[in-house]
Amino acid sequence: MERDQRACKGHCLVLPYPSQGHINPMLQFAKLLSHKGVKVTLVTTRYIHKTMYGSASSCIALDLETISDGYDEAGKGEASIDAYLESFWKEGSKTLAELLEKLSSSGPPVDCVVYDAFMPWPLDVARKFGIAGAAFFTQSCAVGNIYYHVHKGLLKVPLADDQSLISLPGLPPLDPLDLPSFVYDLDYCPAFYRVVVGQFSNVDKADWVLSNTFYELEEQVVDWLAKFWPLRTVGPTIPSKYLDERLEDDKDYGVNLFKSDNDACIKWLNERPKGSVAYVSFGSAAKLDDEQTKELAWGLRRSKSNFLWVVRASEAAKVPKGFVEETSEKGLVVSWCSQLEVLAHEAVGCFVTHCGWNSTLEALSLGVPMLAMPQWTDQRTNAKFIMDVWKIGITAPSDEKGKVREEVVEHCISEIMEGERGKEMKINALKWKELARKAVDEGGSSDKNIDEFISKLVQ
Repeated sequence: MERDQRACKGHCLVLPYPSQGHINPMLQFAKLLSHKGVKVTLVTTRYIHKTMYGSASSCIALDLETISDGYDEAGKGEASIDAYLESFWKEGSKTLAELLEKLSSSGPPVDCVVYDAFMPWPLDVARKFGIAGAAFFTQSCAVGNIYYHVHKGLLKVPLADDQSLISLPGLPPLDPLDLPSFVYDLDYCPAFYRVVVGQFSNVDKADWVLSNTFYELEEQVVDWLAKFWPLRTVGPTIPSKYLDERLEDDKDYGVNLFKSDNDACIKWLNERPKGSVAYVSFGSAAKLDDEQTKELAWGLRRSKSNFLWVVRASEAAKVPKGFVEETSEKGLVVSWCSQLEVLAHEAVGCFVTHCGWNSTLEALSLGVPMLAMPQWTDQRTNAKFIMDVWKIGITAPSDEKGKVREEVVEHCISEIMEGERGKEMKINALKWKELARKAVDEGGSSDKNIDEFISKLVQ
């Protein structure tokens, strides 16, 4: 079918890995493309499509399509990671090919498949159709660099028992404990290790490598990786209201896999003094064990600060009995909220976080200092950068059992909210907030990279 060049700057199919933390940044990138005149088809699995709260097309025109992961009716449930990924590769490849066939016969054909690097197989499907492929990384370039070195055998794992500092190009010296959990401890979760290292199995064949970060944040490692990949930074991919305000009414991602208590949160925050609240959230996947949940709870109770604590419904039983009632004058516990709206609220003075990459970028883009309590995967590496490179937070020290004790929680929150180091963190956080805004605003580093990507879609 002939394309009307005046009507459309190309057609991108955007395919995220089906979890909240992967859908959101890729959905936001899809909105940016659409805003700039690209036709976008956002593709999710059939099960995720049925369980989404809100509409991905609420703020801007996106076509929604689905493919199968083999678990269409009830989700993957108790299926192992390996079983799920095998099924997704098999069923997803087949149904993605069928979708590309359908789209080519019913409208402008797809010019590029933008796929989550967690799933390398969409590139192989795109290639069979003669379509360009763009790998989209939802982790930092620093973390990608570590996994890439492991993939290439340049960073030998398992690490030697006497391994001290690790030197990799573009990165500061790293302690073994600063590495992602799957690299530091190969026995921790072998299936996930295969996923994160497998991101690089065919990346050299991709036409583009897109990363949800911004150049000024990771200059050295971006420069190094760009020597051998067609790498472009396109982030932070968060709703426009919180950065450049170029997309009208773009105030949330548009998709939620959890029901939110947002109105209650904002009403409560409106009644709290400026900078008085510690916002506590460990994202959509991290799980604290019972002991750590109790230590965190008692630390929040001891703290002089007010707190807003997000505890997902599946984790609620771990909160100590009576805690919510005992702390009701200074604290609010909810099951989910709009993190961006909370972080942007003037009452919030610090963010107690697991350091997932989305949460890190959101706090950084909104100028909120962080208390890092990393749990697994890339979070330790993100915490290293938060504290030692960007200097916008501190990492809570844990004891010999790996637990952050209540007195440490209390002390760290106090240091950020009231201490001298906290003042320096707040100044640095505002500096990064402005750099993030400039990167996505007209003519900024990420904005120019997106324009370059679009300009080559239909050449």
